Amino acid sequence: MADLDDLRARFTRALDSARPGEGPDPTPYADNLLVRWQEPQRHYHTLSHLTAVLDRIDVLEEYADRPDLVRLAAWFHDAVYLPDRSENEERSARLAERALPEAGLPADGTAEVARLVRLTTTHDPADDDRDGQVLCDADLAILAAPPSAYAAYTAAVREEYGFVPSDAFREGRSAILRQLLELPRLFRTPYGEREWEATARYNLTSELEMLSL
Repeated sequence: MADLDDLRARFTRALDSARPGEGPDPTPYADNLLVRWQEPQRHYHTLSHLTAVLDRIDVLEEYADRPDLVRLAAWFHDAVYLPDRSENEERSARLAERALPEAGLPADGTAEVARLVRLTTTHDPADDDRDGQVLCDADLAILAAPPSAYAAYTAAVREEYGFVPSDAFREGRSAILRQLLELPRLFRTPYGEREWEATARYNLTSELEMLSL
């Protein structure tokens, strides 16, 4: 069960560190996002996922140029999530572009958060995009989970797409897995490549084989 007070505090720290001087109370912005992350259509993209991504950003912080902007991007990256829609990342980025200036974040910080959110559409950051690499690695780290946790992740994703017939889901999920496996590297930070790459590729390959049975 997610600790809502801890999450509010984490949002406040990230926003306060990223904006100059005093600004509006961060709590209403955190609460709006927390409500979004608890919507009933979510089974994987939940507060547990948000917490896990934030935890992994803490692990990868040394590789980021502006880690608090990466943390804010984590808060927004799935803030709009409807499984039957294809523009969730874009709508999440636009939400950040509306909310963060009002919350006191400067224009350049807001633009960077929105850019990072949009990057999670492809999870393919440039070689010199340190902040993008940290966010994408943190978001994809579930792919390197132990077998039981990976199985729970895939089951939760299937539940989110419960409206999709089995054959269509297998075809679509297989295409996503192949797209990921075709990336030269799933993880771009030194830590991610060292600690997560091999396990993630094993998990993805195993899932793809299961879907083809």
